[in-house]
Amino acid sequence: MYKLIFTLVLAIASYVGLRAQEFQGIAVYESKTSTADFKTQMEGNKNMTPDIQKMIEERMKKMFEKTFILNFNKSSSIYKEEEKLEASAQASAGMRMMSSMTGGGGTLYKNVKEKSYTVDKEFMGKEFLVKDSLTNLNWKLESETRIIGGYTCYKATAVKAPSTSDFRNFRPKKEESKKEEDKKELGKKEPTKPTEEKKTNFMDAIELPKEITITAWYTPEIPVNQGPESYWGLPGLILEVNDGKTITLCSKVVLNSKDKVEIKASTKGKVISQKDYDETVIKKMKDFREMNQGRGATGGMPMRFGG
Repeated sequence: MYKLIFTLVLAIASYVGLRAQEFQGIAVYESKTSTADFKTQMEGNKNMTPDIQKMIEERMKKMFEKTFILNFNKSSSIYKEEEKLEASAQASAGMRMMSSMTGGGGTLYKNVKEKSYTVDKEFMGKEFLVKDSLTNLNWKLESETRIIGGYTCYKATAVKAPSTSDFRNFRPKKEESKKEEDKKELGKKEPTKPTEEKKTNFMDAIELPKEITITAWYTPEIPVNQGPESYWGLPGLILEVNDGKTITLCSKVVLNSKDKVEIKASTKGKVISQKDYDETVIKKMKDFREMNQGRGATGGMPMRFGG
């Protein structure tokens, strides 16, 4: 009798484990980043014509509005930008680089069981395979709820250091920071030119904050600790993330579709840690900035991202 009970329990456990492995879901996310700060900077640039400003605004809008697909199971996921036909047809090295620096580009693989991630990135014509440990955010679970896509979601907040290789994290430079830099640059002497003519580089007006506050909404109705981008670690699928500038919202969820997707990490590119990749991007951007210092039409920041 005991052998029969043990056999039944083992069979049930094996079946449940098998079903858990087979469980898959698809979540579609729409990501939008506010460009109001950049628009303000462009409006303050007297060297920029209205036509150039309009062209840049349109290109920035395309860069900062993206659709992503998250394929997930109980332990891992892959997160990738949905390719648009017109974008793939006109893709260039510059376009792919900017896509990579604004949240897109490559396939992000997260394994929450092993607490690791792998993402392939292309930057300055080189392919990198970033491998590192997932950041374990200290989430604060709150009682506030809201409905997203028919699912009851709960609010959670956390504070984290922003990625230095993600252009979306930059913010307008505070006046105090500007004044301090002006003093260092001018040796505490009065500028010989009017202030509005002194700025020649777009990058001089922005900076990376030390930390940003993340607000997430997750649903326990889908019991996986996955989410968009690098977010994870909540008792339910994250359906919305807001970092104060970029909002990533889930627009569709499909559970246990008949069409299964192979969830595995990419293998192409030079293996590198996140820290080393960020340092590589920072160095290249500094070189890029110095090379373009003094160009007036776009505030020293070329805006040719395609073609």
